[in-house]
Amino acid sequence: MNAASASDEPPAGEGSSSHDEPSMGEGSSSRNEFGSRELGGRGGAGREGLGRQEAGREELRDHLLTHRIAGAVATPREDNLRKYAMFAERDPYHLFGLEPERVWKLGDVIKLMADRVGVSGDPKYRSGQDHIDVDLTVAALDRFAERLGEAGERRQRVLLATGHPSTLLAVHLAFAAALRDAGCEVIEAGAGWSYQASAQVGRKRRSIAYFGGVGVMAEGGSLVHTHSARPIRAALASLAGDGEPLPDLVVADHGWCGGAGQAGIDAIGFADSNDPALFVGEAEGVVQVAVPLDDGIAPRHYAPMVRYVLERAGLVSGS
Repeated sequence: MNAASASDEPPAGEGSSSHDEPSMGEGSSSRNEFGSRELGGRGGAGREGLGRQEAGREELRDHLLTHRIAGAVATPREDNLRKYAMFAERDPYHLFGLEPERVWKLGDVIKLMADRVGVSGDPKYRSGQDHIDVDLTVAALDRFAERLGEAGERRQRVLLATGHPSTLLAVHLAFAAALRDAGCEVIEAGAGWSYQASAQVGRKRRSIAYFGGVGVMAEGGSLVHTHSARPIRAALASLAGDGEPLPDLVVADHGWCGGAGQAGIDAIGFADSNDPALFVGEAEGVVQVAVPLDDGIAPRHYAPMVRYVLERAGLVSGS
């Protein structure tokens, strides 16, 4: 499992800088808002239970639209198209550790993203508002919950991580806590491994750290945004080197998710409308589930989505 070259880091000036990520340890207090312990039980069997599920789905749908997690999202069309073109050119930073089997031309990527995310499928639509289809988001969350529930039922080994800690760390913390409560082994592989990453000025050392069972990349005292698959490759290599079994499931985003799927591990995760890699991976059968959503929303607004997933997965207390 050789680490990828540093070219899967953003060129200078691209991607999120570390200053808008939380300081180390921030975000780990979100359990009361996101976690499984405070959630109500899963809907009962029969028509009443089905009715509750439908009501919960409609409430979630409205919430996703209200907070622009889906629907008329903040990512503009021109940014979507720019990233789709870079993926079609196989720019490593936008591949998320995947090695697509087929040739994906720009038109193919646009069509795929229209089908799986809900953006405009018109290649002549070059700028303005673009969308994520909320029904595609909810359907993907249902598939995500099914695989998460399977992990809990079978008490599998799970690795959780995020390349977007400023917004998605609390989401993954809640999943980690719920899986641990269900008897899963939440593994923390490769902690302390580091590498020199390109930055806006020069190069900086980044290392794998874990908070509440969720892997992130740390740079000094900050948690940083990354697309790189190098961390998950290093984590898997660490397990193999120690003679430990690989995870049964990786729950992640960005390169953590794509790199796990490319390594042949069940991988489920979240992706924005300007990040086609995981949707391509899903289409090619490498990634199990890619959930389309805006991944840059204030963390508290994801709480109803987390509750919905945990309830459907049967990972709430008393369910």
